[in-house]
Amino acid sequence: MKKLLFLLILYFIPTGCFGIEETQKINLQQAIDITIENNLDIKVTTLDSDIAKNNVKIANRLQNPDFNAFYFLGAAGRSEPNQLGFTELIEIGKRGVRKNLAKANLELVAQNVDYRKFTIEMDVREAYVNLVAAKSVLDTMEQQRELQEELLEIAQRHVKSGFVPEIDAIQATIALNQMITQVNTAKANVKSALFEFNKIINSKEKTFYDSVDKVLYENNNFEELMTPPPTTCFPEFDAISERAIENRYDIKIAKQEIEVAKKNLTVVMRKRVPDLELVGGYAYQTMTQTDDRRYNSGAYVGGNIVNLPVFYNYAPEIKNAKLQLEQAELKYESVKNKAVKDLNSAYYKLQIAAANLNDYETKILTSSEELIDLSVKDYETGKSDLTSLIVMKQSYKSIIVGYTLALAEYYNSWTNFLREVNSDEFELISDSAL
Repeated sequence: MKKLLFLLILYFIPTGCFGIEETQKINLQQAIDITIENNLDIKVTTLDSDIAKNNVKIANRLQNPDFNAFYFLGAAGRSEPNQLGFTELIEIGKRGVRKNLAKANLELVAQNVDYRKFTIEMDVREAYVNLVAAKSVLDTMEQQRELQEELLEIAQRHVKSGFVPEIDAIQATIALNQMITQVNTAKANVKSALFEFNKIINSKEKTFYDSVDKVLYENNNFEELMTPPPTTCFPEFDAISERAIENRYDIKIAKQEIEVAKKNLTVVMRKRVPDLELVGGYAYQTMTQTDDRRYNSGAYVGGNIVNLPVFYNYAPEIKNAKLQLEQAELKYESVKNKAVKDLNSAYYKLQIAAANLNDYETKILTSSEELIDLSVKDYETGKSDLTSLIVMKQSYKSIIVGYTLALAEYYNSWTNFLREVNSDEFELISDSAL
């Protein structure tokens, strides 16, 4: 009840309350293009690439020098030279491997960005189909409401002529009122799907996007919704599986994570290598500091070996890096195993959805349409009662709604299949190609 109330409130909220300037009707391909260009989540993820590129520069940096000044005070100040100089830390065997790690992370980020774009594209396809499906259900409900209104008019004429009892008109009125509430719920569902669709597009532009006004059970929707017809001949699962494993983003990402872990292990192990510190500068003595009262000056140089792994040899860090590499390798195997099972499930659901849709189109719809037309004529001519007609009409409505949901399930099964093969242009073998 609360959900129904929420949907009704959502339906009657004025669009202007959200600061929306215009509504633009778009097809599925346009929805995908607009999303890829304007989606805020994609823009956020794309910035990760810029950050990763800067991290490569950071990893390749040279250490900044230190400026040193030494002035001796007291008795020492009367004889020891003052010094002005610089100290530079030279990393031994660290800069190159650190840069390689940053490059590996850059490649990992790039793959995650591509995966994120692909996932959002699939979300758009699903949201678009769900919106069209909600509109299709609403269209069915409104057709049924019109039919119920016609039945009420027939019942009222029969009651007026004394052909049927008054209860027929009452019963038809109740059925019509029930249908009106179902229409209102369907309208609220359309509004909810519309907002969900725009949430997936997630553009900062104030344009409010809507699907083109078509219903799922119209002809030639498969090409527009970028889905093969249910009569398509699917290839063998082994062929699909082999291609999917090669293309899946999650497997590529898991493999790249192994590469990152290897590079990180090298970086950590290089911490044991001491660094070299070079010192050099200018030294001088004023006339008050020398016995001959002359100004003496010159240069000084020196060197230090720093960060000797004597008291701490980075063993815990190295052990953790090895464990992280082991984790990455196990994750890679896990992702591959799950990928095959997920693909198998999606492939099976797609086949079942196609079979169910074909059954609706070849076995159920035609007979149901003929039956409802015959039932209306029988009641109008007095060959059947209103109760039988209403039951038949409700059954027909359920069949049409079921067919619409079967269509939506088939479209979404195809989208889910594309998710698992990680490709938005996966080609199947059609009947015409056989």
